[in-house]
Amino acid sequence: MHVKLIRNATLVVDYADKKFIIDPMLAAKGTYPPFPNSVRQDQRNPLVDLPEQAESILEGIDAVILTHLHLDHFDESAKEMLPKDMKIYVQNEEDANEVKESGFTDVEILSENTVFADIQLVKSKGEHGRGEILKRTGNVCGVILKHANEKTLYIAGDTVWYEAIQDTIETQQPEVIVVNGGDNQFLEGGSLVMDKKDILEVAKAAPHATIISVHMEAVNHWGLSREELRHFLTEKEIADKVIVPNDGDSLNF
Repeated sequence: MHVKLIRNATLVVDYADKKFIIDPMLAAKGTYPPFPNSVRQDQRNPLVDLPEQAESILEGIDAVILTHLHLDHFDESAKEMLPKDMKIYVQNEEDANEVKESGFTDVEILSENTVFADIQLVKSKGEHGRGEILKRTGNVCGVILKHANEKTLYIAGDTVWYEAIQDTIETQQPEVIVVNGGDNQFLEGGSLVMDKKDILEVAKAAPHATIISVHMEAVNHWGLSREELRHFLTEKEIADKVIVPNDGDSLNF
């Protein structure tokens, strides 16, 4: 397994001889306005450039997995650049219809036993915040990739820590877990994705897994920096099991 962080939640995953792109946000730095009702209103999204040309990122991609359709997970640049006959997996019928309206012809809704080639794709639950903010953030999912010749990979998506995440870890026993750990927030409503305490809970629940924290410092409403998270992980003596990659970093498992 080869996991490459592109930027924000965008990953390229080489898994069992297939190449997936997860949540592609491919626009140039500063293309979109800042997310409203949040900090850094003077900074346009994405805050940083891609680590390489978008064309090279998409080279050899076999399928796309969209955990949801927020701009920082599936943007206009991705819609323009991805081939319209590319295999795309989405979380529900609503998202499938929206993706089809953008011209894509091979769209499939993830289930608990979706199969691509001989790779099992398992849709998992997620909550994009806590309490009232969920009325604004909408539905999200995660996905688990399983294959006889690979470690089990759990991509949690835009979720905070809650009981369904623990249940997924206990049921699926992933050996590699990707969390969106930027503690992104609006001015009110609390964390939309995992903060450092949530990541600690993941580490406690999966003591034998390697955890990767992404979705950091790339869009204006981020709340947790890589430096702060790395310091926290050292303080809690789990820096050896939680990786905080920079954009463009590749990891092999």
